[in-house]
Amino acid sequence: MPKNIVSIAILFFFSFSAFSQKANLSGVLTDGNEKAPVYNSVVALLTPVDSILYKFTRSDKKGNFNLKNVKAGNYILMTSHSQYADYVDAITMDENEKNIGTIDLKSKIELLREVVIKTGSIRIKGDTTSYRASDFIVDANANVEELLKKLPGIQVDRNGAIKAMGETVQKVLVDGEEFFGDDPGMAVKNLRADAVKEVQVFDKKSELAEFTGIDDGKTQKTINLKLKEDKKKGYFGKMDGANQPFTDADSRYNTNLMFSSFKGKRKLSAFLLNGNTGQDGLGWEDSEKFGARDNNISMNMDDDGNVSYEWVGDNNDGEPRINTQNGFIKNTNAGLQYTNKWNDKQNLNVSPKFNNQIYTNNSSRISQTQVGETQLNENRSTVTNVDRSNFKLNAVYDVKLDSVNSIKFSARTNFYDTDSDEFTDGATTGNDGILKNKQQRLFTTNSDKSALSAGFLFKHKFAKARRTFSLNSSWSMLNTNSDNFLKSSNESYVDGVLAAKDTINQNKIGDRTSQNFSASFSYSEPIAKQIALQFAYQIAYDKGKNNYFTYDYSEDTGRYDQLVSSLSNEFEQTIITHRPNLKLSYNAKKINYSIGSGFGFTSFDLLDKTMDKQYKRSYTNFFPSANFSYKYKSNSSLRVNYQGSTRQPTLDQLQPLRNNQDFFNQTVGNPDLKQSFTNNININQGSYDMLTETQIYQGLNFSTTSNAIIYSRVIDPETAKTVSRPINTNGNFSGNFYLGYGLKIKKLDMRADFSPSFGYNKSVLSINDKMGSAKNLNTGLSVYLNKSKQKHYDISLSNRFSFNRNSTSQNDEIKSFNTNNLNLDIGVFFAEKWKIATDYNLNTRQKTVDFQDNLTNQLWNARLQRTFKNDEFTAYFMVRDILNQNIGIQRNVYENTISQEQNDRLRRYAMIGFTWNFKNGGEKAKK
Repeated sequence: MPKNIVSIAILFFFSFSAFSQKANLSGVLTDGNEKAPVYNSVVALLTPVDSILYKFTRSDKKGNFNLKNVKAGNYILMTSHSQYADYVDAITMDENEKNIGTIDLKSKIELLREVVIKTGSIRIKGDTTSYRASDFIVDANANVEELLKKLPGIQVDRNGAIKAMGETVQKVLVDGEEFFGDDPGMAVKNLRADAVKEVQVFDKKSELAEFTGIDDGKTQKTINLKLKEDKKKGYFGKMDGANQPFTDADSRYNTNLMFSSFKGKRKLSAFLLNGNTGQDGLGWEDSEKFGARDNNISMNMDDDGNVSYEWVGDNNDGEPRINTQNGFIKNTNAGLQYTNKWNDKQNLNVSPKFNNQIYTNNSSRISQTQVGETQLNENRSTVTNVDRSNFKLNAVYDVKLDSVNSIKFSARTNFYDTDSDEFTDGATTGNDGILKNKQQRLFTTNSDKSALSAGFLFKHKFAKARRTFSLNSSWSMLNTNSDNFLKSSNESYVDGVLAAKDTINQNKIGDRTSQNFSASFSYSEPIAKQIALQFAYQIAYDKGKNNYFTYDYSEDTGRYDQLVSSLSNEFEQTIITHRPNLKLSYNAKKINYSIGSGFGFTSFDLLDKTMDKQYKRSYTNFFPSANFSYKYKSNSSLRVNYQGSTRQPTLDQLQPLRNNQDFFNQTVGNPDLKQSFTNNININQGSYDMLTETQIYQGLNFSTTSNAIIYSRVIDPETAKTVSRPINTNGNFSGNFYLGYGLKIKKLDMRADFSPSFGYNKSVLSINDKMGSAKNLNTGLSVYLNKSKQKHYDISLSNRFSFNRNSTSQNDEIKSFNTNNLNLDIGVFFAEKWKIATDYNLNTRQKTVDFQDNLTNQLWNARLQRTFKNDEFTAYFMVRDILNQNIGIQRNVYENTISQEQNDRLRRYAMIGFTWNFKNGGEKAKK
């Protein structure tokens, strides 16, 4: 009732308008499906500048409405009805009577409370947020990454990582399909922004959940780029080349070629990237897809509040750790993608890619490790040289057999080759400065990997609605052959006096194969109008072997032919899991939920062939799951998801084999490891107000893990030698909260976004057989402001403040520090064709008790460009790191160790370049 009184009061106030040219606006509201009149719907006119209500009325029993005495001008016409989706459209009135005819309204039940918007930059339909790309100003030849930086709720950091509504984007699709595989960077860095009609952000459900309509809680934050129709006819592309002038043969250069061709439903795309400025290098996430690392990592928080990953036991491949943000890299990256559809029944997507990298880096690391009352200080320098390449092929063939049956085949291959050498020189002292050990080592690697996988999915819909059956199977294999050499000199000291010296000269040969096969079926049955039951069953079979042999060098024969039994082992594992699952789901127009549980029956069969010892054991796990979503408004929703999951120990963690690559930091496997179990709950809420252009989203995540696998460390405080061994522990948990608030400041024509965050993590640690804990608190606040005017200027200002607090049970000392990152981006156009752009980054890191160095640095880049021929050609001159302050320093806190690492970075350089952005010439001719 109060709401109606306020509406009547507003109407009464605005009914007293000044005399001017006025006219009547009329029309008819009908049901879009039944064509019946819609009675008693509010029909309102709002002023577009400030969204203030100007006039409103209600439709009569025949659906007719009539707004009288409307002044000439521009308005927003809006309808509102409890049973129909809101309708919004722009309208212009003059002094003549206007009848806009029939407006078909859509049922909220049918559209799950969809908002139908024909104006405004953002549209929300169900769980999907869509941005109209043309409403966000970017340069004429900008790529999609620059467009994403303009969209409210989306952040792109300086390393190219994308977050949407506070969550990391895992997939970027183009017209609903993968673009050169599942690497998010390929589409956003190489597609033109002006080719995109719409950017859609949503949580992509699993294929089974999309088919059955029963949510399984498995989602991936996804961006889908919908291309303009005229861009899907003919071709478009880019050719870009830049080189450092007035230098020797080792000058900086980049070449970037991109081409896309469309004919009907056939799409062909190709790219070639070549350069030595670090563009499009493989990051950690991509190398994981190649099987380069077998998950022998531990997560920790760096001093910028970012999650990073640290080796806690190298695998037997001994591959070097590479971060392409550091060092110097020459990169060649090429790919081809072909997609086609025939008769809307067959869909083929094939994408081969090739990548080669030549990488060099010099790094120095200082670390402080607290062991009781003793502090161990390590200084280490490493020179790394890597030459690696890989060839990948992804293929998907989807066939719609008829209206109720479909089959999907998928296959992936990856061939990966690495040659590297790594020289390390280091020493460790006590807190009194007395030497404890010294080491020099050279480790050379030659490894070849092949990863193969295939999948099959059959789906069937019965005549009865929501009754479905699906059959899914997958197979994968990873094979690794390594031939490595270790040469090291290791000196141990007691009271600063040399006590022992170990010299190692060994050849390490590895042969590892792991295979996985899984098969499952799912059946869903509707048991009421809004209730369905799903039964599923899965069997998974994991088979692996790891044969690793170490040979000492023989002075007599001049060969590596003396087997080191203590460093050699043949090991096999077989893990079989049976998992039945039952789930009940409820689907209504506002509320959807599902609840269910599965049971996991897992058996381990481990065989140490070298020691002729077998380990057998079985586990039974309970897998509860629950999902709840509530669409309390047409553009607002609340989502709660709970999931239980297990994680199997890796082959390296299980195999009782010692890794002596680093003499003073060795690892050994543990065949008695159990699988870990994680309980995880996510709560997410988001809403968008179309009239005020205000967006708010928040999320809460909490997880706890039982039998978590950590590395127990035995540290000798006299020699500083550490032996790590994986064990199971309890008491590990983490929690994270984020909030985002974005709004349009209309008086200033400026976009503003605010994003506070909070994270807390507790992990169990074991040092010298004493159990303890490490705790990390991280809070932060991000602010982003943007103001732009097309072909005049574009200014963005952002700031990220982070506070970190770390403590361990090893001592009472609390280590806390804050960091701040300020970014300013300015682009100014002049003389129509000219543009000068500059970006400034100020990184401030608080000094700590452990590290007194000033880590504040400034990064300043600038670019001057001139476009020709309707922006088709661009000539530019750019300077990177004008102040020559690009330093690669990172601080990490991990358990009882704090470290600071400095790496080579590409410093100040200048480049002259030319870009040709070409479009379909045939389309121009038609015009």
